[in-house]
Amino acid sequence: MINLSDYNHIHCIGIGGIGLSAIAEILLDRGYTVSGSDMKESEITDRLIAKGAHIFLGQREKNVDGADLIIYSSAVTQDNPEMIRAAELNIPAVTRATILGVLMSEYKNSIAVSGTHGKTTTTSMISLILEKAQKDPTILVGGNLSEINGNVKVGKSEFFITEACEYMDSFLNLRPKIEIILNIDSDHLDYFKDIDHIVSSFKKFADLVGEEGMIVAYEANPFVNGIIKDLPNAVTFGYNENCTYYVTDITFNSFGMPQFYVNHNGNRLCTIQLSIPGEHNILNALASFACCHSLGVEIEDIVSTLESYSGTQRRFDIIGITSDNVQIVDDYAHHPTEIKATLAAAQNIPHKDLWCLFQPHTYTRTLALFDEFAESFDKADKIVVAEIYAAREKNVYKISSKELVNEIKRANPTKDVYYFSDFDEIANFVINNAQSGDLVITMGAGDIYKVAEIILEKDRRR
Repeated sequence: MINLSDYNHIHCIGIGGIGLSAIAEILLDRGYTVSGSDMKESEITDRLIAKGAHIFLGQREKNVDGADLIIYSSAVTQDNPEMIRAAELNIPAVTRATILGVLMSEYKNSIAVSGTHGKTTTTSMISLILEKAQKDPTILVGGNLSEINGNVKVGKSEFFITEACEYMDSFLNLRPKIEIILNIDSDHLDYFKDIDHIVSSFKKFADLVGEEGMIVAYEANPFVNGIIKDLPNAVTFGYNENCTYYVTDITFNSFGMPQFYVNHNGNRLCTIQLSIPGEHNILNALASFACCHSLGVEIEDIVSTLESYSGTQRRFDIIGITSDNVQIVDDYAHHPTEIKATLAAAQNIPHKDLWCLFQPHTYTRTLALFDEFAESFDKADKIVVAEIYAAREKNVYKISSKELVNEIKRANPTKDVYYFSDFDEIANFVINNAQSGDLVITMGAGDIYKVAEIILEKDRRR
């Protein structure tokens, strides 16, 4: 394992990313000289500059001069000019996940939150519970959390919590004492061969925790259950009374927010009324409850935190209401399971027509889950699809959103389904057609959130 104390000047390639920026901030707090590069300026790069980082816009060979260790994000390839230059200078280069594992190994209570869906929400919930309980944790979360003014907070205790992403097996570099496995589903099929490959990686992840550690796992997911069924250190959560922690008596208030009882080993512990919608968030809250209660956190601290939790950015984020009384919401859902969960959550919120403005994320995901995507929108009344957000990919598959629109129409022949390649066109279409009382959700992991901003700006100008 790499020893960080052997280095002084650490250069981060892709420093503006949500994950690597958090590592950079921890390193700055520890007194390292930190430089980095990214393709564009952002709030994240501005924040790091204010904390003392030297950041280059654009990636060039000379940027690595003077560094004695390189950390690079998963989006960086070996033909990156800074990676080539580092190799020429014999500067060691390691992944962000490698350094995250090194940092985790230093903490007595290191918590890693894994799963295909729900990582950011659950990590945020646990982080805020530990904050409420005055545990002063170090926090790395995959979204902006207003309570910590960003996505990272450097604490001074033995508690460390982070998301654990399975993409490219990066979570196998981590060294957690406590793991949460929320679910396992087909995703990232540009790396994983199939669901068996994904399950195999999660099994290796579970094996990282020794018997003195703990795995908090969702028992109703068959893939998760198969991994943890023979593990002596597994704590289960779900709806089944055989689970260690389970919920009963679920109801929804007039705003679509769920209320439920939490039970532990057959004993009713408390009632929780969430401030965020959706049955999927009941499970995120229950996983957070199970983790923190098992660590000895007082029930009152857990309940009060969960009840006041209002979400992270881009997780059913209420953006505004137009002058025509159309509510605009933004959500990060970019997988068929997440789309269904978000649209199901929206059903519990009073509205007339439900609009889903969806931007597919990556060509590989769109192609691999094409049929599943087509069948994900049955809860929406109006479906508008933007062009695919490429992210790190090139369209070698020659697939487009027009094909997905045609398939959605076949799967939902009674639905109104539209395709627009331009965000301005989408915004104009919504402004001209949405009616008072409608609920409009911009949805996807790319930049579809900009449509919500355009709609509200155009509405203000009117």
